[in-house]
Amino acid sequence: MGVEGLRERAKEFLAFYATHLVPHFRAEEEVLFPLLRSAVPGSEDMIDELVRDHGQIRQAIPTLKGGTGLAKLIFDLGDLLERHIRKEERELFPLFEQHVEARQAETVGEEIKKILNP
Repeated sequence: MGVEGLRERAKEFLAFYATHLVPHFRAEEEVLFPLLRSAVPGSEDMIDELVRDHGQIRQAIPTLKGGTGLAKLIFDLGDLLERHIRKEERELFPLFEQHVEARQAETVGEEIKKILNP
């Protein structure tokens, strides 16, 4: 992939980040993670790791916008995002289902919807 292709991938990621990841991260950090920290003893390390992932992605945004070093950065971001999603799917969401009552889960769902669909 040439420089122009990398710049196009960077633009696509930036658009995806602004449209989907910013509200997704906000919903997790403001609603889901605090609930799980209080409801699931021992979840702190996993949640801290997920929050660090969010931070790494946020820190990469200026470099993506700058357009330098894109090949490795795009690869690394894709890898990080894939691992992050798998951790949520395989570890975080099952914990949520095991430890959060249905009524509370509905409330969390509504709060998340307000953030994702203002």
